[in-house]
Amino acid sequence: MLKYALLKLGRALIVVWGAFTASFILLYLMPASPIELLFPPDERASIDPQAFQEMERAYGFDLPAWQQYLDRLLAALRGDFGTSVGTGQPVLTAIGEALPNTVILAVCALVLASLFALSIAWVATYLESAWLRNLIAGVPPLLVSFPSFLLGLIIIKVFSFQLGWFPPISGEGLRGLVLPAVALAIPVSGPIAQLLLRNFQTEYASPYVLTSYSKGIRKGRVLNSDVLRNASLPALTQGGIIVGELLAGAVITETIFSRAGIGRLTEDAVRAQDVPVVQGIVMLVAVCFVTVNFVVDVSYPLVDPRLKAVPEGVIA
Repeated sequence: MLKYALLKLGRALIVVWGAFTASFILLYLMPASPIELLFPPDERASIDPQAFQEMERAYGFDLPAWQQYLDRLLAALRGDFGTSVGTGQPVLTAIGEALPNTVILAVCALVLASLFALSIAWVATYLESAWLRNLIAGVPPLLVSFPSFLLGLIIIKVFSFQLGWFPPISGEGLRGLVLPAVALAIPVSGPIAQLLLRNFQTEYASPYVLTSYSKGIRKGRVLNSDVLRNASLPALTQGGIIVGELLAGAVITETIFSRAGIGRLTEDAVRAQDVPVVQGIVMLVAVCFVTVNFVVDVSYPLVDPRLKAVPEGVIA
């Protein structure tokens, strides 16, 4: 088990290093200097070239590419991703201020998405009518293909402008969190529902279900006690994918609902072409992704005892 965990940890570190290297190449090796991109094209000619050079020297953009890479890599290992070119604020400080709002939104959306997906899978398996099962089974693909921005606009129009139940702009408190969480949860619930529905159908056809029926146990109890537990375990493998979808969807959701968070910070940084902040956000996403996958990979053999009997090297 220790060898398995160390192997997964090594792979996670390689992914994080690869994300840093790729982001450095794409962001810092652009033809134009990040300092120049802060000014409109029609104003660059009127700015003193010496001012450009002083700003580039202050941020280290005048150094050779290999030296910039090593300096920023060593700084990143110490937790220093530099300062924002636009605001002068440390990148980690800006991310730290925006992160709590996004974490709250993501956790609420994940809970709603899990409950929604579980309800779809449970009801589709419990119903006896074939056409009703097929109708409900067609919902997850629809959720996956539904654009997040369109869903957010529809939710605002119906529940804010027409019904007036919630504010159109996300504010403080629970009322300001409901609509963004629902808008983010619905697209995320699609892949979870597809996986759970397939697992429910597979587990429901297993011999132990017939054994439970022979004992006089009702269908609802069989689904809750046996099928639900076994069908939910494979959903852990989607942890990294779900986190990626939550973070990607947060950019759109927080923009639509004017909610402060990592999504809004990403939008502002990309619009202002604030390279250090963009790279800091990229690294945050990469670390979150590999952390969730590492936790899932390590805990999955502990959660599912059947994997403990797998020969060494098979699950690695």
